[in-house]
Amino acid sequence: MIWDLITKRSSTILLLIGSLLFLSCKIQEFKVLPDRIIAHKVEAIESPTQLVGPSVFQIPDYFVWGGSVVKGDDDKYHMLFSLWESGIPGGSFSKNWVLQSKIGYAVSDYPDRNFRFRKIVLQGRRYDGNTEVWDAQMVHNPHIKKFNDTYYLYYIGGKDPGEQPKGSAGENLDQRASVQQTLCIGVIAFNSFNDLLSGNFSRPKQPLLEPRTRVKPGSVLNGSSKGTIAKPDNIIVVNPSVVYNPKTKRYLLFFKGNLYDPHWKGAHGVAIGDTPLGPFAPKDNFIFDVRMPDGSLASTEDPYVWYVKEQDQFMAVVKDFTGRLTGQKKTLAPLLSFDGIRWQLAKNPLFMKRELLLPNGSVLAVNRLERSQLLLNKRGIPTVMYAACAVGNVNPKNDGSSFNVQIPLVGD
Repeated sequence: MIWDLITKRSSTILLLIGSLLFLSCKIQEFKVLPDRIIAHKVEAIESPTQLVGPSVFQIPDYFVWGGSVVKGDDDKYHMLFSLWESGIPGGSFSKNWVLQSKIGYAVSDYPDRNFRFRKIVLQGRRYDGNTEVWDAQMVHNPHIKKFNDTYYLYYIGGKDPGEQPKGSAGENLDQRASVQQTLCIGVIAFNSFNDLLSGNFSRPKQPLLEPRTRVKPGSVLNGSSKGTIAKPDNIIVVNPSVVYNPKTKRYLLFFKGNLYDPHWKGAHGVAIGDTPLGPFAPKDNFIFDVRMPDGSLASTEDPYVWYVKEQDQFMAVVKDFTGRLTGQKKTLAPLLSFDGIRWQLAKNPLFMKRELLLPNGSVLAVNRLERSQLLLNKRGIPTVMYAACAVGNVNPKNDGSSFNVQIPLVGD
């Protein structure tokens, strides 16, 4: 009997030791980024309202925003980015990205400089006379990926729903607000960038992903019935980021929705599909579920998600609105996950501050540094970050003073 007790206790101890060793291995594996990512000097100089230089991509008479880059079979670097005309009477940055945004194409021989604008490749289908389709008014948020031998351009689009019925929850929405509340995610596929430039692709008749709930106090377009619980894909789905999961052989589409409790905050979800073209089924889980001290969801935005084969894990970079993740508001935070659903902060929770290192050694604080998209090496380490940027508060401006900046990265 004593021997049986000793045997049972030994088995329990061995099981506990084994579990601790397994957990220890997992903790050690849960790291792929270097202890910190250091931004190299950006090839640019400061001008009175913005930056100029080889690593700054801008177009006269346009606002430029975002920028997603992939290396092509031709060894060139291909950028898809948002742009819209500046100087429109009565317009502003914050108004006209919703009403006028288009998607342009640029190319470079280098990953971090000298991008050359070629043409606008996608715009609202109202320009073709179709005002009713889901992306009739505008297109925005380009995210370019290559799976197997095909390129996929994920983007968001919206339409003008027109004047709403008297007495409805949306009757007082102006055009900008009503278009903004129609935003959904779509995708086009093409085999080469020559096909993209020549228009040799099909545009989707329906969005790839659209909201399941429309919960908001006050003015809302086609609001959900009273008592509806908001899901992550609430009112809008924007900021697409798509990654292949080799463990399940399925595709993960990460997106942002809008929550109000009672004030706005960005919340994220994920939809899962068998192919890059879907169909994608959204889950009810809130992704990047970091909470404020009162238990409410912290506000984040602009996820970029990727898979690191040698570490068998997913990584993400998000904009931290509240500072709950990084300790500093509106900075960029890295997160880690083994399954793409449950996430935690990386060892160093600060990926990048809102500042740029210039060639003369000075550090320039900027008002906006967001919509981060990454270029990765074969190990899954980020080598270049592409970010939407503005030196000052660009929201009320109408002068085209936003741009894309290419930031070389190195691990420490």
